[in-house]
Amino acid sequence: MKVSGFTFVRNAIKFDYPIVEAISSILPICDEFVVAVGKSEDGTLELVKSISSDKINIIETIWNNSLRSGGSVLADETNKAFASISDESDWAFYIQGDEVIHEAQLTTIYDAMLLYKDDKTVDGLLFNYSHFYGSYNFVGDSRRWYRNEIRIIRNNKEISSYKDAQGFRKNGCKLNVKIIDATVYHYGWVKPPEAQQAKQQTFHKLWHSDDWMKINIPQVDKFDYSAIDSLKHFKGSHPKVMLDRISKMNWDFSYDFTKKRISYILKISLFIEKNFGWRIGEYKNYKII
Repeated sequence: MKVSGFTFVRNAIKFDYPIVEAISSILPICDEFVVAVGKSEDGTLELVKSISSDKINIIETIWNNSLRSGGSVLADETNKAFASISDESDWAFYIQGDEVIHEAQLTTIYDAMLLYKDDKTVDGLLFNYSHFYGSYNFVGDSRRWYRNEIRIIRNNKEISSYKDAQGFRKNGCKLNVKIIDATVYHYGWVKPPEAQQAKQQTFHKLWHSDDWMKINIPQVDKFDYSAIDSLKHFKGSHPKVMLDRISKMNWDFSYDFTKKRISYILKISLFIEKNFGWRIGEYKNYKII
């Protein structure tokens, strides 16, 4: 079995993306890793080149600014990386620049790929998600966070990245997937307030008009982490590749659990989800088989 990793990135230093940690976290179970590095305003290309592995294959890209609406440029960059993986690979392991896999789960993930390698009814593998917010000690526990997404797809070029690159489709249809006992650690909402605000001011431009930006994105220096509905303490361990970054956290964040912003109706929905596993009205960009 051959596995290719793939991702895209631009301005990783400017916006404090843990791209090195993301790539390094799944590199042990990949035979190659394709990184589409967009033309950046910082040393992102040099940063990716600094990863000490002969598995890394860098392709340099230019982001298409005409694909601004709906974040579709992100899917375009994802597809560039996917198109460049080896034809010999059975699976393609996709990871975004703010996502990391725990080393304790690599064997489980690899075994799942091996198990379903010859089952052509399986288009991909579905992961659980932990969304960290504000600091490395808290994760989101409300409905604003998606619970699952596809991160391993079969090396089938009928599959492509969908909309803003959160998931995938096959000839426009949802993928048939198997859910596996593995979690993506999503750190996109944990970075210095200055870097988080800079990211918001830049990345929302990939989805929205200039008029929308003026109304909805404050022109301030620091992101306000207090505007969150509900969090809970993270009780597990972080991936080892993240420990050095975590030790260098240089901003304060606290959360008052007595001030959770959850409506009565949402509390009922969360109760049903917690006790029966059913999230009412949940959007699923996949079909679990």
